[in-house]
Amino acid sequence: MALCSNYATPFMKQCFVTFGVTLKMAGHGAAVGFTAVLLPQLRKSNSAINIDDSTGSWIASILSFAFIIGNFTSSILMGIYGRKIANLVSIVPMIIGWVCIVFATNMPFLLTARVLQGLSIGMGVTLGPVLISEYSSPKYRGAFLMSISVKIAIGVLTVHTLGSYLKWQTTAVIYAVITVVDFIIVACSPESPSWLADHGKYEESKRVFRWLRGSDEECELERMIEASKAVRESRSSNKLNRSLQSKMEEYFTNFFKILRKKEFYKPIFIMAHVYTISQWGGVNLFAAYAVDVFNNIIGDDFDIPLLIISVDAQRIISNALAVYIITKIRRRTLLSTTVGIGIFAFLSIATYSYLREMKIFNNSIVAIILIHIHMFSIAAGTLPFCYIISGELFPLEYRSFASAISVIFHSMNFFIMVKTVPFLFNTIGLHGTYCVYAGIIAYCLVVLFIFLPETKDRTLQEIEEEFKGLSGGLGVSRGKADESTSFI
Repeated sequence: MALCSNYATPFMKQCFVTFGVTLKMAGHGAAVGFTAVLLPQLRKSNSAINIDDSTGSWIASILSFAFIIGNFTSSILMGIYGRKIANLVSIVPMIIGWVCIVFATNMPFLLTARVLQGLSIGMGVTLGPVLISEYSSPKYRGAFLMSISVKIAIGVLTVHTLGSYLKWQTTAVIYAVITVVDFIIVACSPESPSWLADHGKYEESKRVFRWLRGSDEECELERMIEASKAVRESRSSNKLNRSLQSKMEEYFTNFFKILRKKEFYKPIFIMAHVYTISQWGGVNLFAAYAVDVFNNIIGDDFDIPLLIISVDAQRIISNALAVYIITKIRRRTLLSTTVGIGIFAFLSIATYSYLREMKIFNNSIVAIILIHIHMFSIAAGTLPFCYIISGELFPLEYRSFASAISVIFHSMNFFIMVKTVPFLFNTIGLHGTYCVYAGIIAYCLVVLFIFLPETKDRTLQEIEEEFKGLSGGLGVSRGKADESTSFI
């Protein structure tokens, strides 16, 4: 905090603290996208580490095994020791992972490095959206959360570009340095005011909140403090004059009560489907298997590395456009539009791929256009949407735990999707695989159409109160209430 001038505006301060979070997410994108340049280099005959399709899929998908460990580790750390400490701890495995990759000479060493990276990603997926949502004002929150996907896209583009022209060890060195810089930025950022309030540090919470937000959002600060005090008083009264046995009985009783609370299970149910869309929407096809995908759709008629870079660049442009769009339109409108485009792209590419395989129609320009349409749907909606919603839905009291549970669906979908790509391509072809993906995200869209509330321009407290069924959660006007039941 001391590094930021007293003359900096609240917006500039929010940009600084969220940059530390999103730069880490860029490293996550680089770690996932690294396989797209690593695997082709390892397949060469002169490679020190020899791989086949099976070992290659493990290199790409083993990240997900560490997701769950990192996910729950992060939820414990961010709940007990604070968001900042958890954020710092989450960066360390990524640094070690990149260093291990630099010196990897065999498959076990390389897989260990990937597990460390997966541990870091698992921690960040839970922590990043929560921390950004607690740092930022409602009017900027959507854009800041959307910037997560922009940074991930930048990470993927950078690693694909570097890996196309440099050895994979050199690329790993560059990202190790970037990750160290991110650690320094996070170390200079303050603790979350929401966490401080939840742990009874009200004066410090007020100081940090006003440092971040200025003096124009006192109403949200007061509501946050009042809600935190009520929760802490309830906890304190339950802890008095209890034996160990009664405390354990009460713990399990309360645990099952929590599972039945609407403000707990509804956001988890919603996020399970949001994460399914984000993973099966195609982002990891382009990140981890870009060469294989383009070879299946287009063949070797084009410069594949250049085509990959162009798609990655378009992803960044679409992400940046979405940062602006999300400040103007409703969350549900964004979801329905971009997922609809994604379904169209999947089915169109599947049709083109089948016609090309049957030697009925073959036009590479058409294929490239369809690929770019598909990437637009991912970059402008299906991927960034999961980071926006995951930062807005969960109530403060259960934010760490509920986020951790929901991210299990993220890691499961990531593993299944990435691990099965070679198998599906070899059995039902790209056209069959894309039809399966289209069906999965279409199902999720229907579910979210029914259950997802509108969250744009609403405070986290208002969203929480709506899940609880309180009238205050409907916003300050009837117009906001209406948004939660309509896409348009």
